[in-house]
Amino acid sequence: MNSRKNRQAQIAVEMLFLAALVVILISGFVSLAASFLQLSVRSQNQLQAFSIAEAGIDYYRWHLSYAPFDYTDGTGKPGPYVHPYYDNQGNEIGEFSLTVSPPSGNGSEVVVESTGKVFADDSITRIIRVSLAPNTLMQFNLVQNADLQVGSTTTLYGPVMANGGIDFSGYAYDLVESAQTTFVNHFESGNKTDWGVFTPVSPQDPYPPTPYASRPDIFGGGRAIGVPAADFGGLSQVLANLQASAQDGGVYASSSKAYGFDLAFSTSTTATTTVTKYQLYKVTSLAAPPNGCTNESNQPGWGSWSIKNETLIASGTVPANGAFFFNDNVWVRGQIANARVNVGSAVFPDSAATWTNITVNNSLRYANFNGADSILLIAQNNINVGLMSDDTLVIDGGLIAEHGRVGRFYYKTPNSGGNSGKCAPYADRTSITTYGSIVSNAAYGFGYADGTGYEDRQLFYDVNLYNNPPSILSAAFHGFNVISWEEVK
Repeated sequence: MNSRKNRQAQIAVEMLFLAALVVILISGFVSLAASFLQLSVRSQNQLQAFSIAEAGIDYYRWHLSYAPFDYTDGTGKPGPYVHPYYDNQGNEIGEFSLTVSPPSGNGSEVVVESTGKVFADDSITRIIRVSLAPNTLMQFNLVQNADLQVGSTTTLYGPVMANGGIDFSGYAYDLVESAQTTFVNHFESGNKTDWGVFTPVSPQDPYPPTPYASRPDIFGGGRAIGVPAADFGGLSQVLANLQASAQDGGVYASSSKAYGFDLAFSTSTTATTTVTKYQLYKVTSLAAPPNGCTNESNQPGWGSWSIKNETLIASGTVPANGAFFFNDNVWVRGQIANARVNVGSAVFPDSAATWTNITVNNSLRYANFNGADSILLIAQNNINVGLMSDDTLVIDGGLIAEHGRVGRFYYKTPNSGGNSGKCAPYADRTSITTYGSIVSNAAYGFGYADGTGYEDRQLFYDVNLYNNPPSILSAAFHGFNVISWEEVK
């Protein structure tokens, strides 16, 4: 009897222990589930805060597209700038706070930092910082508002774009694009219809509709056809804005009453820094082409575009706004250091009869290639390289020809018949190297199919002109691109 009672008591103790263990386990599971739920909610709130921070970046990128010089969120006051954030039901669930750092110098890179918060958990914040740069034609190594031909001795290192078709025989390290799907190729015998980006290099591309091959031996970065056209609008306003800037704190000169102006840059080093100076000359006469050197191709505006005599009229240090503007033709040469300069040439009102040109016959160089130096040349008509240009010519900077072209006129070499068309010794030049961006309305070119002009043509791309383009290009801005992105927290 006692044994039976003892057995029952033992079972009762075991059941009590088991019940306690079950309670403990259930409590643990409930606690663990609560912890997982809390962790899940917190994780969701962190993602929500991140999305809110991104919304702040998207908002200010949109804001700059409509007000590219407003760095105070429309308030005219210092930040931060706080905006509520709503869910898709219209409920206010958080906010983003923005700090905006405007461009430095004459650049246009804007830094925006956005802090996202959710009201459900005030302890959570996510911070994103981006650098924004305006979308301009400086995003291309070479862009042309017409059919484009690239010869076999030309190498391009950045993106290439044409609103017309492209006949390409050189080598491109980056993407080559055309707004045309197909085009009538007047560079090819018979004016045949080719693909928008076409290479005649053996094996020549097939004619449409036969698909073309990728051809990495020509197009190292690939090719694309039928893309949206590059927008050349706004360049006339850019010139007008540059004139106004030059008249207000820059260097401005109206008509020379002669042949134009010669702008020469030079650097001067002190104990603490290097500064850029300029000398401005009035061009009083031009060098005549050699006997027998004539306009064989009947090119409008043909001439030597080379200076014979000039007179110094002004000198000084590059102004803070970097603006130089001339209502006349202008030659540009020299070197800059720790400076951002914009040189314009135009006559207003805009009329084809009075369009002006910029000529570069002697090397135009940066001292620094880290973005500290920037040169923009923008001409109402042509950017020229004249007859008596350097045999080895280097041009750093952005080159824009609003109505004309960036390039060199045709100067014929001697022929077997004597002196007819003789432009020697200047017709044949050895090499031209550009470092920047070329924007040409009409057909660009520094060399010709018969070997005249510059034999070797190396067109390097300055990505700093894309990341931080000259602010004077504001009239030609088309939205803002994210050039760097960082999650701070």
